[in-house]
Amino acid sequence: MVVSVFSKEGDRSQREYIRHPINIPIHIAQQQGADASLGVRMNNVSVGGLSFRTAKFIDAGKTIKIQIDSVQPCFEVDALVQWCHQVDNEFEIGVKFGDMEDAFRVRMVEQVCHIEQYRQLVWRQEKRYLTGEAAAAEWIEHYAHQFPALDI
Repeated sequence: MVVSVFSKEGDRSQREYIRHPINIPIHIAQQQGADASLGVRMNNVSVGGLSFRTAKFIDAGKTIKIQIDSVQPCFEVDALVQWCHQVDNEFEIGVKFGDMEDAFRVRMVEQVCHIEQYRQLVWRQEKRYLTGEAAAAEWIEHYAHQFPALDI
């Protein structure tokens, strides 16, 4: 799926990125207003940003902090809300990363989350304990070729 994440209406030089579906738990908090952190699930990620759904409306132009605590150390990044659309009883929100380094760091965290999910799946299905390194090696061997590359 190709979507424009940084477009302005009427701008013919829109940057477009391929978004990759992902289902990773994240926490978001607005920088100003000190709202409590909201637990949500990431819908998809691209080189430019990511999207998620939440029960709370967030205005475009607001800066939020995104935290992914399913990896250690916990990953945090600031992002700028680009859009917020109501979908059923929730809001789907698209955010833009501040720079390419943040985008690549998010993709690395995504891979680590996939490896951890694989490690847990092997334990549940096979009752076979894998260290983080062993799980990474097996996941890379079996699934890395399916992991979507970043399209720049």
